[in-house]
Amino acid sequence: MTARVLVVDDLLPNVKLLEAKLTSEYFDVVTAGDGPSALASIAENAPDIVLLDVMMPGMDGFEVCRRIKDDPKTTHIPVVMVTALSDNADRVRGLEAGADDFLTKPLNDTALFARVRSLVRLKMLTDEWRLREQTSGQLGVLQEEKAMTDVDTSGARVLIIEEGEIDWMKISETLKTENADLEHARNSEEAQTAAMSGPSFDLVIVNLNLRSQDALRLTSHLRAMERTRYTPILLVAEEHDMEKVAKGLDLGVNDYLIKPIDRNELLARVRTQIKRQRYQERLRDNYERSLVMALTDSLTGLYNRRYVTAHLGGMIERHKQTDKPLALLMFDIDFFKKVNDTFGHAAGDEVLIEMSRRVIDHVRSVDTVARLGGEEFVAVLPDTEEEVALVVAERLRYTMAAELFEMKAANTAETVTISIGVAMLQGDDSLDSLMNRADEALYAAKGAGRNLVVILKDGSTQILPQTKPGAEPPEPAAAG
Repeated sequence: MTARVLVVDDLLPNVKLLEAKLTSEYFDVVTAGDGPSALASIAENAPDIVLLDVMMPGMDGFEVCRRIKDDPKTTHIPVVMVTALSDNADRVRGLEAGADDFLTKPLNDTALFARVRSLVRLKMLTDEWRLREQTSGQLGVLQEEKAMTDVDTSGARVLIIEEGEIDWMKISETLKTENADLEHARNSEEAQTAAMSGPSFDLVIVNLNLRSQDALRLTSHLRAMERTRYTPILLVAEEHDMEKVAKGLDLGVNDYLIKPIDRNELLARVRTQIKRQRYQERLRDNYERSLVMALTDSLTGLYNRRYVTAHLGGMIERHKQTDKPLALLMFDIDFFKKVNDTFGHAAGDEVLIEMSRRVIDHVRSVDTVARLGGEEFVAVLPDTEEEVALVVAERLRYTMAAELFEMKAANTAETVTISIGVAMLQGDDSLDSLMNRADEALYAAKGAGRNLVVILKDGSTQILPQTKPGAEPPEPAAAG
């Protein structure tokens, strides 16, 4: 996973040790030796996560964390406090200052790397929604910028998956002080039934050591379910469970609490997760409410040209600043005029709708798909290397050609193919130059016979080999 980590510590040996560990895991590391330098580095380097020492002269880590979280521009950046302090009161103080976690030295490397990867994935999702909200502002739609610390956490709906009555009582009594709406499940079946009924949950708390089932398998099922895909999950674990905790973080768990349960730490971690959940929900709701009519294509439900050009412009600037890869796929339907002329415009509309559905099913939630007009479309893939972008493009091409398109208006089913042009963001790219390269690659794909993927590189075109009919198309690797 490509991510930029800011390490903040006034002791150079500590900085060098963390830098070496993180670099060995292929993270991009920047460093700062005090609080003011850390805040300046955040503004300059746009880190994906901050690993922050507490005991620093002048501005301590608690104050640095508060400033990061109180600023609407940086409030979404995950902060992990890394310190020799081990008292529960210090841990709670850090969490209440806005930290996403508070790790005590000596660090468990497995847990540290899993925690960093987990929080970076969460930030990537938040970045995408923040960028979409900024795009709304550029297009004249009102946006409201607030810090995460301003989010109200009271009245949250929480699902607690716990077999033991003592722990259930302790957790429930603690959360009732927040006026939380609690639901208790004792096993996987009860948990999944609860998740599918009533209003959505703001948080799920799971005992890692359920006796009757595998808690990590349960959390994986919750992540796969549409209603709980983005719901934060908090594991309750034992001190010796760190390898399983790390596995849980890689599976999508958001946070963990080590027994014995400290009520104040439980409250602090619950508030942190609910704040982030409601912050993301506010971003999504504002975006969806204000843009769904103005910036989407009425036929396919995809974004339209007006939106994607503004959105892509912002993404280009962000990816240039962070030096991350970005891919643009431009594609259209082969011989679409013939479809309309032969089967009618109603059948042509059915093809456009079905093609859009198939594309959405085969890209990530952070990718942006838009209809430019007629039968021409684009997909914007942030944080995506060239190799992955080509695999995604070939899979999209194969997916269209491999299965007939039903046209109920014409009472027929026909083969429909697409041609795809791929362009990767380059250092001197503007919106127009990136779009033009993708368009040139698409034109080359159509000129070479259609139903092809072509990438424009160094002024020349390269044609991607087709997956043979009946063979399994390539699977995209995890991008970003």
